[in-house]
Amino acid sequence: MIYGIGTDICDIRRIRASVERHGDRFAEKVLTEPELKVWRARSARWPERGIKYLATRFSAKEAFSKAVGLGMTMPMTWRNCEIANLPSGQPTIVLHGAMKVWFEAKGLSVHITMTDESDYVASFCVVEHQPT
Repeated sequence: MIYGIGTDICDIRRIRASVERHGDRFAEKVLTEPELKVWRARSARWPERGIKYLATRFSAKEAFSKAVGLGMTMPMTWRNCEIANLPSGQPTIVLHGAMKVWFEAKGLSVHITMTDESDYVASFCVVEHQPT
C-alpha cells in the first residue's frame, strides 16, 4: 500500500550558485560521507559532473522527504538520508540514525528515481507500507 509519493525538480544553476557562494559547506550540509567522497572525486575530474551529482542528491532527498510526509524536520535530515546505487546502477536510499529507526518502525520501503538534463534534475519517490 502506498504510504506517500514525492517529486522534486531542481535547477542545476541554483546548486552551482550555492557551491560558488558557500563552497564545500553546502555539499557538506547535504551529502553523507560516502556521497561527499563521490562528489569530491567527480568535481576534481569533471566539475560539471560534480554539480549534477550534488543536484540529483539534493532533489532525491527533497522528493523522499515529501514522500514520507516529514519535509526536512526530525528525524529527516539531509545527512540521515543517503542516495546510493545498487550494483545494477539503480538508485536506492540508505537511511541512518533516527530516520532509519523511524522508517523501519513504520514498516516502510522506498523506490526512488532521478534524471538530469542540461539545466534541471528531477526526482520521483514512492514510499510503501508493508502490511504485517
